[in-house]
This record gives sequence, structure tokens and C-alpha cells, in this order.
Amino acid sequence: MSITEQAPAYIRALSPYQPGKPISALAREMGLDETSIVKLASNENPRGMSPRAKAAVEAALSGVERYPDQFELVAALSERLGVGAERIVLGNGSNDVLDMAARVFLAPGRSAVFSEHAFAIYPLATMSAGAKCVVVPAKDFGHDLAAMRAAIGDDTRLVWIANPNNPTGTFLPYAEIRTFLETVPADVAVVLDEAYNEYLTPADRADTVAWTADFPNLVVARTFSKIYGLAGLRVGYAVASAEVADLMNRVRQPFNVNNLALAGAVAALDDHVFVAESFSLNRQGMEQLVAGFKRLGVEHIPSHGNFVTFAVTDAAAVNERLLRQGVIVRPIAGYGMPAHLRVTVGLESENARFLEALEKTL
Repeated sequence: MSITEQAPAYIRALSPYQPGKPISALAREMGLDETSIVKLASNENPRGMSPRAKAAVEAALSGVERYPDQFELVAALSERLGVGAERIVLGNGSNDVLDMAARVFLAPGRSAVFSEHAFAIYPLATMSAGAKCVVVPAKDFGHDLAAMRAAIGDDTRLVWIANPNNPTGTFLPYAEIRTFLETVPADVAVVLDEAYNEYLTPADRADTVAWTADFPNLVVARTFSKIYGLAGLRVGYAVASAEVADLMNRVRQPFNVNNLALAGAVAALDDHVFVAESFSLNRQGMEQLVAGFKRLGVEHIPSHGNFVTFAVTDAAAVNERLLRQGVIVRPIAGYGMPAHLRVTVGLESENARFLEALEKTL
């Protein structure tokens, strides 16, 4: 018997996560100059990182020979969010805290419920824990909370909810989510993934962190990868009850967030001007893309994130033609959407470049 066959069947059944194509990879494949390529595939902040974060990272370089200490970032988040430090769990990106939640609550013989067209990490985290995936059909490309509640069975121990959802950009009013939480059995964990929370308008937001005091089974996950521009440093966090956070910290890898990421995140958290400017740029860019789609007669899904998913007749062919023009977007056939592509909101010039390339492609 092969050594690989000694791995559990549920591990061998996994398909690795496919990230957005890097600029360097496209340059190698197509023989293009990297400076001529526009990447709008991974929902990164086109402005880069916060100036305060950059300065903090540069200052932290002198201490990289030491193991990291998470105290300062946990304390900063505790103060900002109004919760005790014992309720915060840091991750190597928010994907890391999602995986911790799966390891805490899931195992062979258990199941997790999530929506069709939801974030690809949910099935990966579920299956890597040996649990069963219960995929609920989407409603208008988004979560159908009533159907998800009906799908919770005796073996269900976790429900995944992304709000806004990636890759569709759909949004659930928070009043509906709270009503859902009130109906979920107390022994079923609900992970509310808010990676794009900072892109919501103030009118759409809710203090979901405060909800963790009312719902001990709720885990709220957020990230510094999106509006804060720290995707490459990999730092995210979860807020939960002290008891759940304690369990997540038991499976958390020691020193899972590095010195530079910790320093950058602390500084980024207080760079309010950068966040406000990034929010404004995203709103303007979203309007630019939507106007372009309407002009080209391209259907799109209204989005509450920093990306837009749009429909084309032959997504694979359109994606290939865009790549040949040096424009990287995100194919999402793996999300059950083979007729759609997702584009990140970029700088004004990047959005214009994408729309020009799309028009030529179509």
C-alpha cells in the first residue's frame, strides 16, 4: 500500500485552494512585462498598505530575530472592539481562524452547513476536519438563511456565513442574521466571516462583535488583508466567547502571526484616514465598473465588497483573452459559477484598463 493511502480518505479527497494568478506567473507564461500587467483577481487594496503600517513594518525589521509577542495587537483590538482580550484569537490571515474553528467543532461524523457559491475555504476547512459538507442552494446568488436553518441536522456542529459573501458580493441585512442566530441550537457554532466588513456603508453595518455576548456559539472573523492592505503579511482575527476563544487558542499554532504583521496591523488599525480614503476609492471604482458593465450590456451581481462578479457567455475564453492583454481577473467556475468572472475594484486607471480589455474581448 502506498504511503499516500495512509492519509485519511477525506484528506485525499481535498482539492487544493486555487489563488488568483500572480503577476509574475502571467508574465512568465505570456512573455509580458510585469509592469504592464493589471491584477484585479484577489480583492487586494489597490492603494497598497497604510503609510503608518509601512513605517511600523520597517521599524519592526530590527526585531525579527525574536519570536513574536501578540500582546500589543490583542490589546489594541480589545480596546477598539470593546471586548476582553481573552475573547480575541489572532490568525495568520482570517483563513487561519476559520481553520481553527473547524478543528475545534468538526470531526468525522459531524457536518457543517454553508451556502452554495460561498467562500472556498469553508468546504476545505470542513473536509480537512473529516466532517461532511451540507451545501444549501443559493438564493439570488446569496445565502438563503431559512433553508440553511432547515438544513441543520443532529450531526451539524458548525454553520458558515460570509457577509458580504465572496465571490458574489451579496449582503444579508444584519437584522436577518440576528433572527437566524436566535433560532440556531445553542450547541451549533456559527462563524460569521466579515472579511469585507469595512467596505459596508455605515447604514448597513452592525456591531456583531457585541453579539458574541448574547450568542456564546457565535464566532466573528475579520481580516487586515482587504481594506487595510496587508494581504501579504497575513493577519486576521476572531472574536468569540472566552470559552470558545480558549479552545481556538489551544489549536492555534504558536507564533502564528509574525512580528512584521503584528506591527503593521497595530499601526493600520489607527490609520483612519487611509481606511476612509480606501473606502471612498472603492465606492468610486465600483460606480465606474458598474457603469462600464451597463455600457457594454454585461450583467453583474450588485456587490457590497471591493469586487464585482459579472456574467459572460464563455467565461473561460473571456478570461484567457483578458490574460493575453495583461489583465488578471478571477475565474470562479470552482464556486459553481462557470459563466461568471470576478473583478476586483482597482484604481481608476486599472478599472479603465480592464473595461477597455473586456470590450475588446467581447
